[in-house]
Amino acid sequence: MSIAKSINKAWKDYMWIIIGSIITAASINIFLVPYKIAPGGVSGLATVVYYLSQYRLPVGATMLALNLPLFIAGIRLVGRRFIVRTLLSTVLLSVIVDFTEPFTQIFVDKYLASPEQVYSTPDLLLYAIFGGGMMGVGLGLVFKYGATTGGSDLAARIVNHFRPNLTMGQILLVVDTSVIIFAAVAFKSFIIALYAIVALYVSSKVIDAILEGINFAKAVFIISDKSDKIAQRILDELDRGVTALNGTGMYTGSHKKVLMCVLHRGQLEQLKEIAAMEDEKAFIILADIREVLGEGFKTYTM
Repeated sequence: MSIAKSINKAWKDYMWIIIGSIITAASINIFLVPYKIAPGGVSGLATVVYYLSQYRLPVGATMLALNLPLFIAGIRLVGRRFIVRTLLSTVLLSVIVDFTEPFTQIFVDKYLASPEQVYSTPDLLLYAIFGGGMMGVGLGLVFKYGATTGGSDLAARIVNHFRPNLTMGQILLVVDTSVIIFAAVAFKSFIIALYAIVALYVSSKVIDAILEGINFAKAVFIISDKSDKIAQRILDELDRGVTALNGTGMYTGSHKKVLMCVLHRGQLEQLKEIAAMEDEKAFIILADIREVLGEGFKTYTM
């Protein structure tokens, strides 16, 4: 990669990290902290400290203080590039949370239910869902472009560095459960803990969707004695490429072509009809695809 492309990519990454931090801060100030919803992480701990402290310590400043030990640990375990981006997003998120709090509070007071009213209405569930969803979008963007916002996010990234078989969302789900339990005890409310779990679950699912892609495509494997006819119809009628793989039935010892095709979900039923019309005994295997890069699908750009 040329120096110009490298610099352009770095600026693009930092732009998305900033946008992700802003979205995360908005979710914290609008939907979570005002209603004592603490879906794990340092933001959850900072929410508890905010309500239990006599002088209502700023949430952002508390988050930054809680992040320091994990940040120091992260310096030894992950690369310099990752640490620089994490430092940026961690400080940025803390600053944005405290800076925008007065403005978001005006929005909360004007358009959302007050903390006293919300516990007697179904609104708290909506706030947990939307707060968790917004946080998932923000954190997902930060993760996707090579950083974290510190706290359990940084802890999850460190664990993921050594255990890549675990997704970021799964690790966060486990780590943040303890924070939710602590918040439930501190606020003496089991109901708030349940809403926090909803927010955490939604957040983890959105994070995984952003990092790994959404199931928008299907991979199809077809084993048939009439594979040539099926392949030709797929090419003509669905306008999808087909790859023939050489297969051998280990029980019969017969050699057959195994057709592999990736297509959008909306084309799946048509493909099934084509296979059934040409060979009622065709063996079809379907698999979910997280992400597809290439002609006819998503184009990969640096």
